[in-house]
Amino acid sequence: MCGIVGAVAERNIANILLEGLKRLEYRGYDSAGLTVIRDGALHRERQVGKVQALVDAVAVNPEFFDGHIGIAHTRWATHGEPAQRNAHPHVSGKIAVVHNGIVENYAELKEELIAKGYEFTSQTDTEVVAHLINDLYSQSPDLLEAVRAVIPLLHGAFALGIVHVDNPDELITVRLGSPLVIGVGIGENFIASDQLALLPVTNRFIYLEEGDIAKLTRNSIQIFADGIEVSRKINEIDAQQHNADKGEFKHYMLKEIYEQPDAVARTIEMAVDNADTPTLRSDFLQRHEPQLAGIRNIQVIACGTSYHAGMVAKYWFENLTRLPCSVEVASEFRYRNPVVVDNSLVICISQSGETADTLSALRDTQKQNPTGLVSLALCNVPTSSLVRETDIYLPTLAGPEIGVASTKAFTTQLAALMLLVLKIGATQSRIDNERLTDLLSELHKLPGQLFASLKLDGDIQIMSENFEDKKSCLFLGRGLQFPIALEGALKLKEISYIHAEGYAAGELKHGPLALVDKDMPIVVLAPKDSMFDKLKANMQEVHARHGELFVFASEASKMVAEDRLHVVYVPDVCETLAPIVYSVPIQLLSYHVAVMRGTDVDQPRNLAKSVTVE
Repeated sequence: MCGIVGAVAERNIANILLEGLKRLEYRGYDSAGLTVIRDGALHRERQVGKVQALVDAVAVNPEFFDGHIGIAHTRWATHGEPAQRNAHPHVSGKIAVVHNGIVENYAELKEELIAKGYEFTSQTDTEVVAHLINDLYSQSPDLLEAVRAVIPLLHGAFALGIVHVDNPDELITVRLGSPLVIGVGIGENFIASDQLALLPVTNRFIYLEEGDIAKLTRNSIQIFADGIEVSRKINEIDAQQHNADKGEFKHYMLKEIYEQPDAVARTIEMAVDNADTPTLRSDFLQRHEPQLAGIRNIQVIACGTSYHAGMVAKYWFENLTRLPCSVEVASEFRYRNPVVVDNSLVICISQSGETADTLSALRDTQKQNPTGLVSLALCNVPTSSLVRETDIYLPTLAGPEIGVASTKAFTTQLAALMLLVLKIGATQSRIDNERLTDLLSELHKLPGQLFASLKLDGDIQIMSENFEDKKSCLFLGRGLQFPIALEGALKLKEISYIHAEGYAAGELKHGPLALVDKDMPIVVLAPKDSMFDKLKANMQEVHARHGELFVFASEASKMVAEDRLHVVYVPDVCETLAPIVYSVPIQLLSYHVAVMRGTDVDQPRNLAKSVTVE
């Protein structure tokens, strides 16, 4: 959600902080600010709105911000409205603090601080942290020890960056439930919520573990866990692979939609040898075969778009391997006191690998410690917390995804899940060789089918004109297309702000049919599959009530457009893999509707790319 950047260096760091914030804009935010220590004082600037507003404000008096140590922040409101007084950094005396996450017991702590004479100028939980550190520092002037003493008082999940005027060479940082990395330089060191923010200044990173507290100076990094100094590995990454720009595209989202054929191809190639007869590569998850051989149950945990990918996987696991599979929303699973049966594979799906609810659900599951438990991270970020905390890592090779509305991360998740289904099926002899070969051959065709579906862009743009002034929309699908209907509704509401719902088409007469009228567009996913005839009957129910249908149909369906029935033909694809191909048209539809309505496609209001708080 929010973004943190901090630096202690021999050079002036204001531009480094501002550039870091720009590179974190994809995370979602409503205000931005920075504090630099200069000439024995804190110089702070905060602005509501885009990072550019902060850049412009700093440019008015740039000499105030020419310092060698500072912290910066983009805020996504949790406590208090988007306003300058609520923007970070927050200050108490000579201390400045930036904070990601939530302090759950801030109200009680605030009362205690008010009783001590502290005055609050914001509505945030973060200001409590600043005053607490200031209070303890005044009793014993050691910044690191003051921060250490405060952490046990705070309930919740958070990452912190802290500076003090009297310690102009020390940057203190804390990671507890919210992601944070240290960037390692020469004569300078950095902190950030995401390594992407620091790539212009370093490609060497330390990934802090849960509970780590670190003290950074220009020439040293000390990390403490449970009060004991520890060492953490420095990881060097290929900065070129992690950079992303829009290129010739107007928005990141459109660029990422068009990158899907290549992204899916990369993901498939990590597991499939494309000879005349495609086969699973012998090294694909090879060292995990003993663990996978013992699996008797699948539990998928995810949020949002990743949850929809898990729903598709449920169909695949149960149909192809006959292994039972449950799919749960992480934010509900973790509070339901769920039973995880023995010999379960717990699949945690997250684009960022830092999704707070998914991480917490994983940890709760691991505490149950059922016999034969195996955990797997399906993730796009190999250095993420989720990857580090699971037994098996299955990558989605999507590359950087900047648009908040997930596109290529979703389709690569689906491709990777299919590969996992085939691997488990082959390992346990639950899929025969003929069926395995057929599906691998179909996977080999998939990037070409995705490329062909992108050629529908012009037709979909014309279709989208019918949605520009609508207030609500229904997406319908059956079988494997039901989760894609849910995903289509999510995409439309995320970026166009049109209320949309996805439904299993067979549920129409159980409630949603009451909403159908001439002003309610109905989007239907209609491949020529085993559910097609049933789906046509559902479409007739809508047509009879003067609903307007917008149908994505396979060419084999031979559907014909007529009054209040619009048809776009999607390339024919095998029923099993159709959800991946049908994801592209719904992404393009949502994109074009959003552009026509003038919304912020890449950074929709109130949303964040990486949801690192509950």
